[in-house]
Amino acid sequence: MGAVSTEYDEPSGVAARGTLIVLTGRGESAAAYGRFGRRISADAYKVRVVEVDLDDLGATRDRVHELVADVTLPAPHVLVGTDSGATFAAALAEGGQHAVDGVVLAGLALPEQAAPAAAAAPATSEDGWDAELETRSACPAHRRVLTEDASFERGALQRDLPAAWAGYRPGPSGLPTLVVHGSADPLSPVDTALEPFRDVPATETWVVEGGRHDVLNDVTHRSVAATVVLFLERLKLGADLPAIVRPGA
Repeated sequence: MGAVSTEYDEPSGVAARGTLIVLTGRGESAAAYGRFGRRISADAYKVRVVEVDLDDLGATRDRVHELVADVTLPAPHVLVGTDSGATFAAALAEGGQHAVDGVVLAGLALPEQAAPAAAAAPATSEDGWDAELETRSACPAHRRVLTEDASFERGALQRDLPAAWAGYRPGPSGLPTLVVHGSADPLSPVDTALEPFRDVPATETWVVEGGRHDVLNDVTHRSVAATVVLFLERLKLGADLPAIVRPGA
């Protein structure tokens, strides 16, 4: 599976407000982010989905570089990752290899965290597939997307993360960062995932109550997308994420 992108653009007649580069997680094709891409682009942000090949991370890195360098894609440029895509986005941001302006990390995959038994059931069986869907998302519509996607790799959550990531723990990059994680994520414990990002300047951490591993595509996808848009709007005002909406007195 190569690094393939899918494009979602702002509505006709509306000026684009920025560009999101979405890095997929284990087993996912770009089809998994159709709903997210349409929703975010409706708010005038361009979205480019890149399928991450864990066997050829260099190809993904090159594709990200091409997109960031594309003069037709307006800033701010924001990396958005989920599962292993989030881990890779964090690593790219920390490495400073690309001139991105911010990072959104959703459902981080933690290299040191072993998959629980429930996620390791053989996905070829009906029970195994049901268990994988339970791990990924509680949203019936998204479950249907995964079930009907011929390019989706069942059982991929059992796959080890790249050996090069051994000992790596995603952490702050110095860039404006939004970290969103499900409280019921069975793969990556929420407290472990969020701990390195707590009390870091220009960094927001949000817990999705009852959220599974794929919080961008869970039953609360509307609220999570709204959280992403608010982060993007604040980022447009400055790297220190100035407040737009605040509690009243």
